[in-house]
Amino acid sequence: MSLSNTRTTPRPGTQAAAPLGRAVGAALTILFALLMSLLPALPSHAADIDNVRLWSAPDHSRLVFDLSDPAEASVFTLDNPDRLVIDLDDSRMQADTSRLDLDGSAISSLRTGVRDGSGLRVVLDLERKVEPRHFTLPPNDQYGHRLVVDLEYPGESAVENPIDPIEAMIREQEIAAGRASVDDGRTPEVEADPAAALQQAQPHPKRDIIIAIDPGHGGEDPGAIGPGGTREKDVVMDISRRLQSLVDGTEGFRAVMIRDGDYYVGLRQRTQIAREQKADFFVSIHADAFTSPRPQGSSVYALSQRGATSETAQWLAESENRADLIGGVDGNLSLRDKDEVLRGVLLDLTMTATLNDSLSIGGQVLDQLGQVNRLHKSRVEQAGFRVLTSPDIPSLLIEAGFISNPDEERRLNDSGHQRKLAEAIMAGLDEHFQRNPPPASLLAWQRDQGRGGGSNEYRIQPGDTLSEIASRHQVSLSQLKQANNINGDVIRVGQVLQIPRS
Repeated sequence: MSLSNTRTTPRPGTQAAAPLGRAVGAALTILFALLMSLLPALPSHAADIDNVRLWSAPDHSRLVFDLSDPAEASVFTLDNPDRLVIDLDDSRMQADTSRLDLDGSAISSLRTGVRDGSGLRVVLDLERKVEPRHFTLPPNDQYGHRLVVDLEYPGESAVENPIDPIEAMIREQEIAAGRASVDDGRTPEVEADPAAALQQAQPHPKRDIIIAIDPGHGGEDPGAIGPGGTREKDVVMDISRRLQSLVDGTEGFRAVMIRDGDYYVGLRQRTQIAREQKADFFVSIHADAFTSPRPQGSSVYALSQRGATSETAQWLAESENRADLIGGVDGNLSLRDKDEVLRGVLLDLTMTATLNDSLSIGGQVLDQLGQVNRLHKSRVEQAGFRVLTSPDIPSLLIEAGFISNPDEERRLNDSGHQRKLAEAIMAGLDEHFQRNPPPASLLAWQRDQGRGGGSNEYRIQPGDTLSEIASRHQVSLSQLKQANNINGDVIRVGQVLQIPRS
């Protein structure tokens, strides 16, 4: 029998069975979908607020919510009376907010309640107007998810409309270039300022040299934590306050604290505050840690324009530059927001003189620290610390010691050792500025008096040139420039010049 011609006849009803089964299945699927649509939506995993922290600074208050999971937030203000409302979707308050210390903040009371069944509403009763700003931060080595709410005080920001240092320097260079571009080859004319010209020459200002002291970390950023539980932010504040007392107690010096309480200041804002205060020098105090407990000793760092000078320096710079993510800045503050040309101006041109001064001062400070503590490195190291990127203020970052070393942690907690560290830093600063006092400072005046015979003073008038002033007072042009630390020919109406006596 040939199988190729064999045909099989289906049993009755078999052809209709398959389509019917598919139809029933489709109907059941639709019915199940309809039933599910009628059921209430199952809630997603709610975010628990495990803790609430408040930090009060002179120009703002910061409220931090520690969350178990991410949560969407809406923040807005209400008037009459002043209130700030914080709405969080699908969230629950698990923290005891009654224990929150509101002293020193703009908040008089805090209330919470359920919103729309599964949400949370937090209402802050305010004692003053605020400008709120909020953002979320992802988990890091120290914290989980966070909602950060800043209550900024209008008109009292530590840095009101800070001038970009790069822009300011470029502007000054353009002005200087314009003054120097004369067609007839004469000495550039000075700015015309009739009001200043009417003033008589004033005595030497004898101003103080301003030292900006920056205790690292602060607020929700504790910094490194030693094996015994010592927090870096506490140790460096103790050392900084001792240094502040020494600076203020030294004739011709005055201290400015970048932060004077337990709150966080962004890395870029720290140098902006120093610039606003017209600081002559910026010193950031730290007591950092390393991955191993073995490293110990004090270190002094200046900015590196092209990488770190040691593995430790690179590691420390990376850990310090991450502080904004821990301390609660939304992560957009870095030199990468400048185009390549301006970054080049900052790193390759305008910082050269400042960096040289930083290295010089750092050498003096390091020598003094070596007399009171073991040195981790025998020379000033360089690394890319963001807090040191100020093109116009000599800056140093000082590691008082490694808090990760148990023996050094104990010494860092000792008040006598803290005092010795502060005295060493002050001695290094004093030694440098005695040799290189800024113009118009008391130390510059004392130096000039010590050169014999003192000096006269002359306030520049419209139309004056350096050569004419030198001739009028019977001194050489080079003597006049040297006495006033003038490198070029640019002078300003109203500027007071020291006239050396021959």
